[in-house]
Amino acid sequence: MSYIGAEVIISPLGDTAEENWNALAQNRSGISFVEGAGYTGEGMYLAKMLALNTTRRFKNLLIQALTKVSELIDSQIITSTRTIVIISSTKGALDTDIKDQFAGPAAALSRHFKLANQPITVSNACISGVLAINTAGKLVEAGIYEHAIVIGCDVISDFVVNGFQSLFAVSDKPCAPFDNARNGITLGEGCGAVVLSTSKDIFKETPFQLLAGASANDANHISGPSRTGEGLFRSVIKTLTSNKIDTAEIDFICAHGTATIYNDEMESIAFDRLSMSNIPLSSLKGYFGHTLGAAGLIETATSIQMMRNSELVKSLGYSEKGTSKPLNIITVNEKRRLSAVLKTASGFGGGNASLLIRSI
Repeated sequence: MSYIGAEVIISPLGDTAEENWNALAQNRSGISFVEGAGYTGEGMYLAKMLALNTTRRFKNLLIQALTKVSELIDSQIITSTRTIVIISSTKGALDTDIKDQFAGPAAALSRHFKLANQPITVSNACISGVLAINTAGKLVEAGIYEHAIVIGCDVISDFVVNGFQSLFAVSDKPCAPFDNARNGITLGEGCGAVVLSTSKDIFKETPFQLLAGASANDANHISGPSRTGEGLFRSVIKTLTSNKIDTAEIDFICAHGTATIYNDEMESIAFDRLSMSNIPLSSLKGYFGHTLGAAGLIETATSIQMMRNSELVKSLGYSEKGTSKPLNIITVNEKRRLSAVLKTASGFGGGNASLLIRSI
């Protein structure tokens, strides 16, 4: 069994999981209007960490996250030869090193904490975070390592903003996942982390069970999702089947929900095909924006916080059904015991991934 916990969230809403949870429980968003952020100097909505004005932002966030992780577990785990650190990111430190945006920060993290093993980087578009957690789970289950620390991090840069603007994918208002009036993403930045282990005794707070999931690539288009939701459908089916879980056991779906027209429609079709349209579902992008390679970690950590606090938070920005297939979108915060949560992610290139978290 793989245990998961020691969750860390660093975002515009706070520097700890507790601070972020308190903001979400009050339905506060980290999205704000940032002057001069666009390609031609126009203002735009971003979930930007305005206080994070230092250089080496990516590296510093990684160090900050691992420092916070060390406070939530037996700190000797950090330097153990039986521990691997996995970094999830799409763009890394691209704003400071266009040739190799991952090697420098990974080496700096290794030096700072005297890690016994060189960190592994997982970079596969927006499924990176969920894929990294699944990779960690499988390494632990196989006995290759006893512990894995997974850190997801991405920062807003001109490259990221300009790239999504060139695709006409950025909303002119705070994003509204699954809503009828949605018109694009809101970019965000931040860092999330979780720890996986074969032992529940290393955690200072009760962990949960990770049921490592699966990924599937529908190879539909470099940036457009499958019209039938095939990749997401296959990923979730494989995750449920391999873990012998029935859809009736799932209490909540933490969906990808980017708020683009095509992504949200694709997800609704996939969940309809899976006969999961009745399960409470939300996207967290209305709180954190789309944090790219950090999204899977931040949103998994938030899902764990929901389980700890026995509360579902509403899908911020949603007011009117905007997909062809109905979904049970959470519109008000609700106290509810959560025993099993499904987390999904979809990304450029046709990638899809999913995992399950269960109470022990």
